Amino acid sequence: MANDLLTVADFVADALDVDDTTTSEVLNASPLVARLPISDTSDGSETHKYNTFTGSPVVGFRAANAGRDYDHSIDTVVSAACTILDFSWRVDFAVANAWRRGPEDLIAREGVRHLNAALFALEQQVIYGVTSPGDSAGFVGLLGSSSLDALADDMVIGAGGTTASEQSSLYAIKTGDNDVKLVTPMAQGVTLGDAIVQESSDSYPVYYIPASMYIGLQLGGKYSAGRIANLSVTTDTKPLTDDLISDVLAAFPSGGGPDFMVTNRTMLKELQQGRTATNPTGAPAPFPQSAFNVPLFTSDAITITEAVET
Repeated sequence: MANDLLTVADFVADALDVDDTTTSEVLNASPLVARLPISDTSDGSETHKYNTFTGSPVVGFRAANAGRDYDHSIDTVVSAACTILDFSWRVDFAVANAWRRGPEDLIAREGVRHLNAALFALEQQVIYGVTSPGDSAGFVGLLGSSSLDALADDMVIGAGGTTASEQSSLYAIKTGDNDVKLVTPMAQGVTLGDAIVQESSDSYPVYYIPASMYIGLQLGGKYSAGRIANLSVTTDTKPLTDDLISDVLAAFPSGGGPDFMVTNRTMLKELQQGRTATNPTGAPAPFPQSAFNVPLFTSDAITITEAVET
């Protein structure tokens, strides 16, 4: 029976009192965040700790009347810090009161746009972490995982691009309580305050609305995510191919493959055109929505200006 875990969308709907359609439209710019489960941190604080199973016990056959040494499994405790993503906003008191649908409408419109920007910033943070275009004040993202930050890592497949600042990636991600998920202290998610009138620093009245997320990322273990790095088509001819996807999927253990894969629109186009070129009918291939039965989607948060992975 599949788990049905909370996502950021649940917290957004509760905090902004918006209907499902509005929430869905807001999350269109952050499809990866929309697919990640979210839960409370391990003890409700801003630091999330979890065990990663890193060593199996040694077992073996033995002869009759002959003993063998006992062993034990090994767990490693990993800590993930939550950080504050702030998207508070304000609007001019006079402008809001003159708004044709009233101040509440203007405040809500700005709120949805600030929330949309915050969710996109969260998506960038999930991918890049403290490395640009992620925020150095935020949490560690997928690119900061010790299993995904070098070509020598078992879960990284190199596409062969070599031109600086022209690279991109595909991520294959397994989600869940034991793998990749978002975490938040005290199950708060989005915190939204009441609109209050205060004086701005420029000495005019404004409606001010405090809004934030206290949030972090559990990276899971070694086999929770895989990456195809050094994809590049601007100068290098190193596009995304089914062969590369096959390689990254083969890096996962049997029965423990990813739930989905995410890349950007440029790399998806390259995959589509590559499939067209090898299509015996000559008809254009459709835009891929999966590869080897694993769902595939795009996120604009994944850039085509990454550094060369070494």
